[in-house]
Amino acid sequence: MRIEDVTPETVRPVRRSWLVQRWHDLAFLHWAVAPETVAPLLPAGTRPDTLDGVTYVGLIGFRMVRLGPLRGPGLPYLGTFCETNVRLYSVDAYGRRAVVFRSLEAERLLPVLVAQATLRLPYKWSRMRLAKTGDTLRYTSRRRWPGPRTATNAMAVRVGKPIEAPTPVEQFLTARWGLHTRAWGHSLHLPNAHPRWPLHHATLLELDDSLIVSTGLPAPVGPPDSVLYSPGVPVVFGGPETIPDRP
Repeated sequence: MRIEDVTPETVRPVRRSWLVQRWHDLAFLHWAVAPETVAPLLPAGTRPDTLDGVTYVGLIGFRMVRLGPLRGPGLPYLGTFCETNVRLYSVDAYGRRAVVFRSLEAERLLPVLVAQATLRLPYKWSRMRLAKTGDTLRYTSRRRWPGPRTATNAMAVRVGKPIEAPTPVEQFLTARWGLHTRAWGHSLHLPNAHPRWPLHHATLLELDDSLIVSTGLPAPVGPPDSVLYSPGVPVVFGGPETIPDRP
């Protein structure tokens, strides 16, 4: 099996749009972990994607803007909300690199219900806020439903200089052109496409998080190995495709 290259450009054009959305004001926090730590948490037919022998746990806060079906224009109110997700990195039998979401906190109940019902994605309805003051962004989240209601997050980052040439690690953590999930007895791959990420260095100012451990992952040890920021990109998702249960 040949694994696709990590590239800053979309590797598989989405021929038929299934969902449109924009991601704004993203903070990417990542911790390196051993592949065997996350392997039991991935869908059948996928395995941990690694770089230099390790994989990563990601904690990403952002604002979803104008989520909507097909080619848009997206929904201005119901499709616009804060989101914070915990994600892992995977590769499937076709060599496609993707992300696996362990949890997705969202401010709007309707998108939570739709995502749970259609793709069994682990969306959670939460009370959330994203506040931006100058070059500092603060993200907060408190779980409403389903539990545990003790799952919370508060983090703040200061945005630094633009990154002209991302490192291999920065590329690996952000250049992801699909997601893997398990729904209705099948493992699925959903491709996505968007422009090259505009990335910035960032400094973590505050972090108080229990979202990661609420997903069954161990608590991170020490500060993140990578902290990045992006003002965002427009995104198109294609429809789901079944993948074999053996990677």
